[in-house]
Amino acid sequence: MMADGTTTNYTFVKPEVGASEDTWGTKLNANWDAIDTLLGGVTNVEFAYLDITTLGTSQASKVVTADANGVTTFDGGIVEDETAVTSTTNATTINCRDGNVFTHVLTENTTFTFSNPPASGRAFAFTLKLVQDAGASGYTVTWPASVDYAGATAPTLTATASAVDVLVFYTHDGGTNWYGFVAGQAMGTPA
Repeated sequence: MMADGTTTNYTFVKPEVGASEDTWGTKLNANWDAIDTLLGGVTNVEFAYLDITTLGTSQASKVVTADANGVTTFDGGIVEDETAVTSTTNATTINCRDGNVFTHVLTENTTFTFSNPPASGRAFAFTLKLVQDAGASGYTVTWPASVDYAGATAPTLTATASAVDVLVFYTHDGGTNWYGFVAGQAMGTPA
């Protein structure tokens, strides 16, 4: 006799064939509960969003159109989460896997690190909203050596209380080189 086995990806129980006759129901019910938890309320319509049925053709959903060439088209706007990053012991890390929009309130002078960019050959960009503290401390930022600004000069950040500067960073070579752009400085609060 063989013992019960498990599936490779989710370790669902595979009851022993020819045995386990009084425990099959319990084992299968546990598997269905695990599947239900994994799906987390995803509907069959939502599954269809990910299904391109014929290789080489496009399939549209309510949200996205994708094709076998790796081209994805979004209909309508794209809304992204804004990720707040903090500094610890004068160091701030922007993890590129966390999104494309980041905010940081300066509470000390800090050195930025950009971690986990996509592999070379894949473009990646993010926006960073930097806010000075309310005390007008004029904290400074040191950028990674891999960042190149126009004229090879990093911008001077606005030093006044609660000042907002917005910067954009772009790489296409796995973070070996980043291009930095000032999107706006001394931004005010809209009326």
